[in-house]
Amino acid sequence: MSSTLQADPDNRLLAALPKSDLRRLLGSCEVVELTLAELLYSPWEPLHCVYFPTTSYISILMPTSASASFEVGLVGNEGMLGTALALDTDISAEEATVHGAGLALRMDAAALREELRRSSALRGELDHYIHVRMGQLAQATVCAHFHLLEGRVARRLLKVQDHAHANTFNITHDALAAKLGVRRAGVTRAAISLQQRGLIQYTRGNITVMDRRGLSVASCSCYKADRDSHHRIFGHAAGGSRRQSRRSVPNIADGSGYAGD
Repeated sequence: MSSTLQADPDNRLLAALPKSDLRRLLGSCEVVELTLAELLYSPWEPLHCVYFPTTSYISILMPTSASASFEVGLVGNEGMLGTALALDTDISAEEATVHGAGLALRMDAAALREELRRSSALRGELDHYIHVRMGQLAQATVCAHFHLLEGRVARRLLKVQDHAHANTFNITHDALAAKLGVRRAGVTRAAISLQQRGLIQYTRGNITVMDRRGLSVASCSCYKADRDSHHRIFGHAAGGSRRQSRRSVPNIADGSGYAGD
């Protein structure tokens, strides 16, 4: 862990704050290193802190049984883990595990609540972010019920690529099946089809996106819908006046955060 914080952190939500608010907020944060598969939140356990990922990304899961869960979202440097605390509650049904190791800013729950009382800008950013997340959760429900598995696999790979900021990342068929709540055999068939079309390359758990545009075409419509909802909500809220520093941070939500964009 390091106590050295950047004046413009690599987290897009924080980078949109006025400098005075950001400086004060960073004084209440600490830099932590998150490790792969680290459990950050357990369902219905008290939440004591929030995380603003910078180089890490986190999988949000809803338990479906004693031994299984379904992924309902990814949080990277576009947002914050711990929105329940921003809604004035300290528990959540969700589980959160680290899907991509890296750094994050961690802030105590009490410090967050104090900042929300003092900073209307932070409250506004989190309100818009939570609104986007709610829409994405609804979109995920539609996706799981109505879209073909190959399109869902393509969408999931695009989202991981966005958050990993790289064309190559590690994910096994077993893990992908678990996140999507489907059988491994179906994921394997979908991955083989995408690979045969030259869209991805899969070797020993490492996936390389070879043709992002082609993978976007193969994806179900939910990937574009998620991006569009983010643009509509944040674009409308910004009114064209967001801080310049925000533009310097890779844009996950619109798919420009991956290597080679």
